[in-house]
Amino acid sequence: MSPTTLHVRAETKPLEHRTAITPTIAKKLVDAGYVVNVEKAPLSIFPDSEYEGTGASLVPTGSWVNVPSDHLIVGLKELPEEDFALRHTHVQFAHCYKGQAGWDKVLGRFHRGGGTLLDLEFLEDEHGRRVAAFGYHAGFAGAALALGAWAWQLTHPVSEPFPSVSSYDNEDLLIADVRKAVEQGRAKAGHLPSVLVIGALGRCGRGAVDLCVRAGVEDIIKWDLPETSAKSGPYPEITASSVFVNCIYLSAAIPPFCSPSSLSTPSRELRVVCDVSCDTTNPHNPIPIYDINTTFEKPTVPVNLEEGGPLEVISIDHLPSLLPREASEAFSAALLPSLLGLGERGSVRVWQQAEKLFREKVGTLPK
Repeated sequence: MSPTTLHVRAETKPLEHRTAITPTIAKKLVDAGYVVNVEKAPLSIFPDSEYEGTGASLVPTGSWVNVPSDHLIVGLKELPEEDFALRHTHVQFAHCYKGQAGWDKVLGRFHRGGGTLLDLEFLEDEHGRRVAAFGYHAGFAGAALALGAWAWQLTHPVSEPFPSVSSYDNEDLLIADVRKAVEQGRAKAGHLPSVLVIGALGRCGRGAVDLCVRAGVEDIIKWDLPETSAKSGPYPEITASSVFVNCIYLSAAIPPFCSPSSLSTPSRELRVVCDVSCDTTNPHNPIPIYDINTTFEKPTVPVNLEEGGPLEVISIDHLPSLLPREASEAFSAALLPSLLGLGERGSVRVWQQAEKLFREKVGTLPK
């Protein structure tokens, strides 16, 4: 039987520097008998040269479209918005299973072409836990940007929005910049920010809390299910915090955490919301005060309220790309055991479940 071929797709989303299969993991897959083709990826934090010596083959950018249909296409972020039908099996994040805007168009491409989506967000082990996630670095990066935006508001005129950001080579460089910004904000405000993290016990929340600790923040309020289920939102504790970082995994409709009316008060301390969960177009978004995704180029969007000072939202849906090398290495290593089962995916539980979910979601497409 011919070996299974994995085709690592180059990311096309602007400023997306991560990859699902790093050079280290590519070598392990080759050693396990897989054929690994890696597209030349100008955006990747891993230069093409790092794949040399791994046994993987470099192939042209975007060549996945024309490879044989039995090649498995592995990527991270969603495909560019096109209309042509998809005939391959794709392993990626597609953001189309929770009623997001355009979900039917995305799934319809697979349905029309006979392809399959194995969504990375929904790969679970026998205990129902995700086998690999970028959550920790998403929370880490989101909290970093939120603290930076808080300090920026205090030290710059309202007419000067928080500037564009770019990826860092390592965590230490990011921490140094955030600590400097927080100290500048502290000098202006006379106090450190208070930060409320909801979802603090999960991967994402732990990342947010760790960033705050390393940045020198002392007042970190850590909420999870016990706190949010004890009473219904909107929560006045959000209004009373300087920064709110949302790190929950939204799986069902819940009461909103905050609202324009709950935040429209002259006593509001809240200045920055970072919605790491980023359910922007989800009809059940528990932070219904914004409706667009922000970007590294324009990290914040203002919220227009009747009362209180300025308030901005960060809703970047690829936050881990702020630390692309470390985030990719951690994710790829966690995904490796599942990747090693792709060749026999018909009999491997994690892939069986992923395909079953795909078929169920396709069944909900409009007729």
